Amino acid sequence: MRVAPLLSTLTLCLLVLSSLPSWAYRDYFTTEQKALLDKIQTLRIETIALADRGAVDATPITEVIARRMGELGYTVVREADKPHDALLRVKCEQQKTWEGTTAAGGDADLPDAPSRLWKGPACQMTYRLGDMKVKWQKEVRTEFEDAGLAAQSAHAGDPGTYALDKLREMLETYEFPLLLAAEWGQPERLLKLLDRSDTPQARKVKIISLLGEMQADEALPRLKEVLKNRDLTKQAIGAMGNLGKEGIPLFVEIMNTSSDIEVQAAAAKGLGQLGGLHGDASVVPPLLAKLKDPKTDWSVLTEVAWALGKIPDKRSIQPLYDLDKKLQALRDPENVPLKKLKEAVFWAIKQCDTWDQFS
Repeated sequence: MRVAPLLSTLTLCLLVLSSLPSWAYRDYFTTEQKALLDKIQTLRIETIALADRGAVDATPITEVIARRMGELGYTVVREADKPHDALLRVKCEQQKTWEGTTAAGGDADLPDAPSRLWKGPACQMTYRLGDMKVKWQKEVRTEFEDAGLAAQSAHAGDPGTYALDKLREMLETYEFPLLLAAEWGQPERLLKLLDRSDTPQARKVKIISLLGEMQADEALPRLKEVLKNRDLTKQAIGAMGNLGKEGIPLFVEIMNTSSDIEVQAAAAKGLGQLGGLHGDASVVPPLLAKLKDPKTDWSVLTEVAWALGKIPDKRSIQPLYDLDKKLQALRDPENVPLKKLKEAVFWAIKQCDTWDQFS
């Protein structure tokens, strides 16, 4: 049995799978359901607010959610008999009741997924598409778990009121509207918000990241414009690394002409992502040229090596071996950048050499 070819194939499969967006579980939707997601415009919001003493008025929470969804152009209705495209449910509690999450993959692996261990104040968010309860689940938690102690420390009176007020404040900043627009495959709403002059920088960074995860190719022209903004360059490059092959020439130009070391490194990483995602070996020659350039910074070389390992090519083997030989002559255990570079080169050699022998 030829184990090596099998291992090589498995390695490539893992690389491909690791590049998939975290919400790739959307594939369980039918074609018709995806079309419904794309057209979501009118939302019905259903909120519940529970303190230890019982149900309390959820209107303040509903108003926050409605206003924030409205920022992205959605229309919100609250009456059950009004026509709507999707139902957004939000349950906020002083002490969370566990409702479960997906078994694995998708949102179960994200930081804002429902926590099995958290028993303190939390808002759980889900949505329904028609009669279908979708696996999308998010949870917003306070910094404190014991509302009684937190309210006492803040001299705030009733613990339930204090906990729910804090949750409402967190919903003011948690980017659930962006996450839902991405979940529903509506990049045009994100792009419109990205173009607004009053959109905070941190929110623009989140939007750019989501556009990349969505693999929204229609965002490519706008992301090219974003590259002119020094504060957003690295985020734009990272997002473009998940888009179409049209970004390859631009990444090559940025890697070779930018005076910013971090931007050069981000461009090299983007080339590796695009080359690996599309199986495009055209990224190998410019990466090798950068690898052989004696003026290339170690941090850039590290990303170049990782990138070459994602597109196994026999042309990369000897240059990587040559670089490895030079690096092994350098003995400096405390040099972290050198250690990272050695690790990247070793991994790239292993990928390229194995692939060349058994492909």
